[in-house]
Amino acid sequence: MTQSSIRKIYFDVADRRQMFRLFDRHAQRPNRWENNDCALFAGEWFEITRAEHDYMPDLLPPLWMSGEMFALSEFLTETVTGVFYMLRIGGRTRYFHAYCDLPGTRSPVETRDAIIERKCWPMMHLRHLPIRAAA
Repeated sequence: MTQSSIRKIYFDVADRRQMFRLFDRHAQRPNRWENNDCALFAGEWFEITRAEHDYMPDLLPPLWMSGEMFALSEFLTETVTGVFYMLRIGGRTRYFHAYCDLPGTRSPVETRDAIIERKCWPMMHLRHLPIRAAA
């Protein structure tokens, strides 16, 4: 596995309250509006519930929709916006939010692939464990 700047920032499934807290997690930083903070946000992702995923297109109109993902029309920085995913992982449909730099290297597709790779880790590791006979 390669090291990536795409990073999981919350290790549970976020409900609506937690999702909005994660959206605002950098709000208290000093000089908030003085820099282009693309690198601060781009690549951050976390899992959400289906209700939160389905709520977001009604809150803000999507910039675009493509298969299992859509991007919000409101940008966080000049080029970074929220992208929401509906992904089939391990036989289950799961939902995620990520900040993606649309013209940059941490694109929605690259982020989607990193999420899938990360969420498959436990399954990949289990395949290599020895099977023990019951005593």
